[in-house]
Amino acid sequence: MLVDTGSAGVRVLASALGPALAGHLPAQTGATDDPTSGAPIAQCAQFASGYAWGPIRRADVTIGAKAAGNLPIQVIGDSAYATPADCASVGLGNIGTVTELGANGVVGIGSAVRDFPLAAQYALSATYYYCPSTGSCKSTRVPLDTQVMNPVASFTSDNNGTIIRLPALPAGGQASATGELVFGIGTQQNNRLPSNANVIALDSNGFFTTTYKGASFVRGVMDSGSNTNTFQDRAIPFDSWGRYTPPTTLSLSAILKSGSGTTASATVPFQVANTANLMNGPYAAHDDLAVYTSLSSYFIWGLPFFFGRDVYTALNGARIGAQTGPFVAF
Repeated sequence: MLVDTGSAGVRVLASALGPALAGHLPAQTGATDDPTSGAPIAQCAQFASGYAWGPIRRADVTIGAKAAGNLPIQVIGDSAYATPADCASVGLGNIGTVTELGANGVVGIGSAVRDFPLAAQYALSATYYYCPSTGSCKSTRVPLDTQVMNPVASFTSDNNGTIIRLPALPAGGQASATGELVFGIGTQQNNRLPSNANVIALDSNGFFTTTYKGASFVRGVMDSGSNTNTFQDRAIPFDSWGRYTPPTTLSLSAILKSGSGTTASATVPFQVANTANLMNGPYAAHDDLAVYTSLSSYFIWGLPFFFGRDVYTALNGARIGAQTGPFVAF
């Protein structure tokens, strides 16, 4: 499973569950615009790498020693319901297979408690649907308590956020890296927020601002589910895949600023190597991978940012000492 601080909720490939288990998970119903209140709910979940289509079901989810009971999850790659046209045409590829996703599913542990609160108020295109038949799914509003949910928020304790701890890497990377996922912030001896931590508050959409080379990228995000840092810099050469290819490794820096109107900020050094060469090499763990994006407002701090750091993600509304989530810290 892909551990993802850039999304909220558990999503599992139908192929990983198998038909017996997938078929026995209770269907989530109760869409606001469903006149019968009994039609199954499905979702078009959009990621930077593509979309994931499939129904919402209920399941007990266990991660380590923690359990989230009767959790709404998404079963992706399930062929029970035809993909709606507005989902298939969002301009992204379908990541509903192991090959495309690169994992059996996603464990979304970002700052949001529910994955799309705005969908409780509006029937948004390419978001949530109710499906009165296998060939007909209609856009709908969905109450918060039926939406895909961050599993951490459903734990009975240590439920206010997470910490990802990964080791620093040698120059050139290494074959693999082993770290820790810690549940809770300031709830146990091993998860206290240091007094000198950089705390970056997030706005209502989970973003902060990244200032890089004098430009402000207002949709900054900490995303452990991305293999690379992703941003726009036309001064750095890149290949047809968008992978940056500088002739020598670049030492750069950016300023992370809180997205909620506070003045908190932190300067972050980072490196950009020839990503094409590294991704074609023998190693999987790198802290200097980066790719170009045409989305000029985004600066995605992917997994390279996490190496050599403890990265804290506090849930929306969570109280941690004198701080209130959502925020990220390191």
